[in-house]
Amino acid sequence: MRKQRTIYFNDARHYYLFVFEPPMRLEDAWMPVDEVAGTAVDTFVYGVSRADGLFYPSRIGRMFGDDLRPFQHVHEWRSWENMQSLIARGLDPLTVLIDRAHEKGMDFIASLRMGGYGGMAPEHALNNGGRGFVHPEVRDHQKAVLKELATRYAVEGVELDFAASPGGCPFWLRAEDVSEYTPVTTDFVRETAEIVRGRQGGPACIGARVYPTEELNLKTGLDVRTWLREGLVDFLVPMLYLDFVLDANMPVGWLVEAAHEHDISVYGMLQPYCSDESRRFNTAANATAAMMHAAAANFRELGVDGLYTWFLPWPLDESGRSLLTQLGDADLVREADKHYFLRRRCDAADEYDYGASLPLEIASPDPKRYCQIPFNIADDPENDRIRSIRLRIGVSNLVTADRLEIRLNGAVLDDRSSRRSPIRSRDPYAGQLLEFDLEDVRPRKGRNVLEVSLQERPPGFEGGIVVEDVEIFVEYGTFPTSYPASFEPSAGK
Repeated sequence: MRKQRTIYFNDARHYYLFVFEPPMRLEDAWMPVDEVAGTAVDTFVYGVSRADGLFYPSRIGRMFGDDLRPFQHVHEWRSWENMQSLIARGLDPLTVLIDRAHEKGMDFIASLRMGGYGGMAPEHALNNGGRGFVHPEVRDHQKAVLKELATRYAVEGVELDFAASPGGCPFWLRAEDVSEYTPVTTDFVRETAEIVRGRQGGPACIGARVYPTEELNLKTGLDVRTWLREGLVDFLVPMLYLDFVLDANMPVGWLVEAAHEHDISVYGMLQPYCSDESRRFNTAANATAAMMHAAAANFRELGVDGLYTWFLPWPLDESGRSLLTQLGDADLVREADKHYFLRRRCDAADEYDYGASLPLEIASPDPKRYCQIPFNIADDPENDRIRSIRLRIGVSNLVTADRLEIRLNGAVLDDRSSRRSPIRSRDPYAGQLLEFDLEDVRPRKGRNVLEVSLQERPPGFEGGIVVEDVEIFVEYGTFPTSYPASFEPSAGK
C-alpha cells in the first residue's frame, strides 16, 4: 500500500559519528533525529553501513573501525570511540537513535549498502577481484544483516541501497555476470522481503534505492519491473549516489507509473547540491530553497508519494528546518518562488550516468542547426500570482558580436533584449550570461524545449560555443497581477 512520507537521511558519518568528540553525550547521540524533529519529516532513514563496516554492534558483520586500529585518521578514531562510549554505558548506538525517532514521532528505516560487506570474505568483493552476489555466502551474509536489522531492532523498515554504487561501494555483480545473475538478485530481494515482512511482531516495510532509468537498473542486474509486479518492495527511491547535484528533471516518470500500477510508493530524491568540484572554478554548494522548491514541485507533478533528502547545510539552522517543513506540504511549495536549473552530465559516473542535456557544444556557426534542450516546470504561467519569469543561459566562448537565435517552444526570443553579464567572476572573459524577461514568450507548464542556434560569428573568429547553464526563475507576488476577467470592481459611494 502506498504511503506518503517526508524522509530525511543521515549517513552516520559526515554530520554525526565523524564530528563529535568522544565520549558521546546523549544530546550528541540524539542529534541526527533532534535536528529534524518538529518539521514535516516523518521518516528518518539511517545509513548503517559503509563498504568496510557497520555503524552499530552487529552480531553478523564487522563494526566499522574494528580492523583499522590503531587509527590513522581522526574520523575513524572518533567513529569508533563514539560508538564504544555508548556501548560502555550499556547503550546500543542504533537503539539510541531508533528510540529517539519514536519519541519524536518518526518511523525509522535502516539503510544497508548492497555492494559492501566489510569483514565477510573480502576476496568476494568486486574491487578485490571477486564476483559479489555470485557467491552464495555473500547473499546469505547480506540477508542475515537485513534480518538482524528487522528483527533485533524496532525499525519500521529496511532499505536495500543498490544505488550507492558507483561511488559509495562496489557493485554486487560484474558486468559479465549481470545477464545470468539478474534472476539471482531478484531471488535475493524476494527472500529478504519474506524475512522482513514475516518477522515476529508484525511486518516491517522493505524499500530500495535504485537508478533513475530502467536501462541503468537492468545494466546492473536490477529487474525492477519484476520486483514491482511481484510486490517485492514497498517503496523505491531513484537516485545516483555519485552525483550530489539536484535534478528537477530526473527521468523517473516511468518508475512512478510502473510502481503505482502495483500500489507501490516512489519517493523523489532531492540531492543537496547545485554545483560541485567537477567544473572549473566551481566548488560544492548547497541548493537554495527556491531550487529545492522547483525540484519538489516537478516531482509532485510526476505523482511521487513523498520527498527524500539529506546533507542539508549542517548544523541545520532555521532555514533548513523551514525547508523541511515546506517540503512536506505540496500547497506550501506550489506558489513558492522557484529556481529551476538543468543538471550537467556527471563525468565521474561515466557509463552509469543517466544523461543530461548540458554542457551542449555547438562547434561552429550553422544557421540551419538548432540544438534542443528539453526541460520541465511545474508552474502554470497563467497563474496571476506569478510576478515574473526569467530565463538565464550561460554560454562559454561567447562574444557580443556573435549572432544567436534562441527559441522557446518555437517562439524566437529577442537576443538584443537580453541582459548580459560575465559567466563567472573568476574568469569573466570566458563567456556570458544572457538573461531574458519572459513576458511575451512564456514557458508552459510541463515539458518545454529551448533551442539554440549559432547563426554567425564575427570575421576572424571561427571557434564554437558551449551552452553551460540553463536556469528558469519563477517569482510569485502577494497580489494578483490583474483582475480576473469575471470580476468588476464596484464603484465606491
